[in-house]
Amino acid sequence: MARRSMGNGMSIAQLEQMLSGRRAELTQKQREHSKLLTRLQQLESEIRQLGGSAGRGRGRGSGGRARNAKSLLETLEDVLKSGKPMKVGDIADAAQKSGYRSNSANFRSIVNQTLIKDKRFSSAGRGVYQLKKAS
Repeated sequence: MARRSMGNGMSIAQLEQMLSGRRAELTQKQREHSKLLTRLQQLESEIRQLGGSAGRGRGRGSGGRARNAKSLLETLEDVLKSGKPMKVGDIADAAQKSGYRSNSANFRSIVNQTLIKDKRFSSAGRGVYQLKKAS
């Protein structure tokens, strides 16, 4: 006589049959996953051969960190070399127009933090910065 499991009314034979079905389904899904992964690797290889980037990263941007010839500090210093005080938003715009690339969603805030933190820059008023005067 087959014993009953707790509460759901299925016999052990029925549970074993259900488990067997699930194992078969799992095996099928793993095979499908393996085939898709192989196909994805082939596509990435083809994309790279055509000169593209086939990153696997999820989220925003084209993947990877933006690389620049100059650091943000050097770029900000170049922007402010004119000598006149500028607003943070104008400084950030000028930095990007000069070729500085950033994937930051809020580049203006990064610029503001850098201007506050670094001793090469001084505040000429609320939200307005300039290069420190050489003494």
